[in-house]
Amino acid sequence: MVAPRTVVIVNPKSQGGKLGKRWSEVGEVLSRSFPFDEVMTQGVGDATQIAREALNSGADRIVAIGGDGTVNEVVNGFFENGAPIAPDATFGLIPYGTGGDFRRSIGVPKETADAAAVIAAGARRKIDVGKLGFVATDGSPATRMFANIASFGVSGVVDRLVNESGKKLGGKLSFMFASVRATWSYKNQRVQLVFDGKDRVDLSINTVAVANGKYFGGGMKVAPDAELDDATFDVVSIGDLGMGEVLSMSRKIYKGEHLAMKKVSVRRAKVVEAEGIEPGAVIELDVDGENPGRLPARFEILPAALWVAVPAA
Repeated sequence: MVAPRTVVIVNPKSQGGKLGKRWSEVGEVLSRSFPFDEVMTQGVGDATQIAREALNSGADRIVAIGGDGTVNEVVNGFFENGAPIAPDATFGLIPYGTGGDFRRSIGVPKETADAAAVIAAGARRKIDVGKLGFVATDGSPATRMFANIASFGVSGVVDRLVNESGKKLGGKLSFMFASVRATWSYKNQRVQLVFDGKDRVDLSINTVAVANGKYFGGGMKVAPDAELDDATFDVVSIGDLGMGEVLSMSRKIYKGEHLAMKKVSVRRAKVVEAEGIEPGAVIELDVDGENPGRLPARFEILPAALWVAVPAA
């Protein structure tokens, strides 16, 4: 049996540059589990282009090593104009970032050797992928795929602050401090949501998570009932919360115990459209831990769109 051709895409800036400094030893760990070609990213967007080129040249498996932002870029490389480039190719993950939310959703171990063993074992699962149309930071229309969660509201502000900080405090602390800063400065927004083109709802929101996976924000179990392969988003709306309510909810959301709270609602939909109601409102997006733009936006589920390496059942 011929081993799959594997390309490992390395983000040397992961964990504040630690991955770049330790790549020789990390690469040695991976090589004990499977053969691979390595490519280093040098800037934003590189991982998408590298993945796309590797798939077009016949790679069977693309492995991302980095955090949730790297995951998002590599997943985008599996698609062109919203369609899979190589439908039978596999995405693999070696976690080496700050948030680790997609890792949690697919159950990949945190330790490098254990994650490499998962990829080498060859078990995989077909998952849904989200397709997002939105307004980029420069005001132009943009499209991005996402494997885990896209959200908007205070979560977008948190992402921007985390990324501006350089994530020097590590994942959980970086997100916690950014959440506190964002909560102090953020004003809850009025939005209109349309579910599957027919159900229209106006809400005052702190955050809305359009969830394929369960976790965001560095370990918050925001969508505890979401499944990666049920062809439907879980849309969790966290409403017009005051400062005290945000603080009281924070511990519950890490445990996934917030859905029964007042001002929290859950809807399921295959397509979600969202826009601000107030003229001139800037409502920022969070897409797999990155802050690429703002509303208005359209979220669409693409069922069974990506093979992912996962631990054997």
